[in-house]
Amino acid sequence: MGKTKILIVDDEEKIRSILTAILAGEGFETMTAGDGIEALDMAASFDPDVLIADLQMPRMDGIETIVRFKERSPRSAAIILTAHGSIQSAVQAIKQGAYDYLTKPFDNDQLLMVVRRASEYVHLSGELERLKKELQPQRGLAALLGEGEIMREVRAQIRKLAEADATVLIEGESGTGKELAARAIHAESRRKAERFVVVDCAAIPDNLVESSFFGHEKGAFTDAHEQRIGAFEEADGGTVFLDEIGELPAGAQAKLLRILQEKEFSRVGSAKPIRVDVRVIAATNRDAQGLVDEGKFRGDLFYRLNVLRLRMPPLREHAEDIPAYAAHFISKYREIFRKKTTDISDEAISALRAHNWKGNIRELENALQRGLLSATGDRILESDLGFLANGSPRSTAGWDPSAGLEATVRMVSEQTEKQMILDMLRRTGWNRTETAQNLKVSRKTLFNKMQQYGLHDE
Repeated sequence: MGKTKILIVDDEEKIRSILTAILAGEGFETMTAGDGIEALDMAASFDPDVLIADLQMPRMDGIETIVRFKERSPRSAAIILTAHGSIQSAVQAIKQGAYDYLTKPFDNDQLLMVVRRASEYVHLSGELERLKKELQPQRGLAALLGEGEIMREVRAQIRKLAEADATVLIEGESGTGKELAARAIHAESRRKAERFVVVDCAAIPDNLVESSFFGHEKGAFTDAHEQRIGAFEEADGGTVFLDEIGELPAGAQAKLLRILQEKEFSRVGSAKPIRVDVRVIAATNRDAQGLVDEGKFRGDLFYRLNVLRLRMPPLREHAEDIPAYAAHFISKYREIFRKKTTDISDEAISALRAHNWKGNIRELENALQRGLLSATGDRILESDLGFLANGSPRSTAGWDPSAGLEATVRMVSEQTEKQMILDMLRRTGWNRTETAQNLKVSRKTLFNKMQQYGLHDE
């Protein structure tokens, strides 16, 4: 941490000299100004961390100086100097953004205590801001990794789609990054400052779809204990992302078609129309045109959604990007799992590239998490990826004992769970409702597990 820079503003030269001597003697870097206007000019080049300003000054008083200074430097701290009889003005200064105040004549120790606190506040605020940026997940195009030709073309398409501000249909297998693509379209569009609202169409009970989309009034139905704002109203001005649009029941499809046509809707239990300006991005892991041909999806709704189209490629079509994904996921999870592993061997990369990724990038992410848990050195080895050999559970004898009991049990449990779900899905002809009932879990839980393990209709 470098020296804290302090700008002293007072129309009395004696006060400026005293403050400079005290603060410079304690290692602070100082500059002085005779009034607020001079201070603001000086601040542009000096960029102080802390401003100390007298309350009463010609041309511009201390409060106005602090307000203008904070507008330019919001992460800095300001301290007001005031006489004993002007405490009320000091309180007003704090309301206007001052960090603290000192009364004249000031005590040297008190001065240093207040300045040190202000300095620590500024530096801690800066560190907090830096950590927040580091911890924020990547958004927009930066989240779509891969430098191969296919992913470069996907990013180029997204830039064009973002400019158009029309409805987009994203198609792609489970785990290919459809939601990331939708977020990137939003982040690159003119709506980027507004809300991005996600609606998981496959996870909403049929009787609550309309309420989820459009909201409801209090008392509209049995469990409507209060008014609720729906996704379209919440996203007004921004983007609604309708994930797994192919799972919408017929009645909800008709309601959705109306809002796409009319740009207005009514909450459940109300006849009052509400107009919204929303961009719709829909996604499906199924062949949308095929659903229309089979009579499972409205053709008129499909054509409304299919104004612009984006296909997210399966991982097998751009396996050259697997090393980049591996590096990203190792970096992402090594801190979470408290592992010293930082790399992956060439043999392990070859094993990853040779695998048939039915669950695509999501399945790859899960596999690298398990590989990271199994790894005992600074690299993930091919032996740490033994679970890729087949999708069925293995005996505990096949696992590396050095992974530890908890990690081994977790991996065996996940493989067993995946196989049980897959067996039941096959037994019911991939009927999700019947599968969920037989496994005694909710339909939403089943869907989330299918997404986790990359299971899709065979």
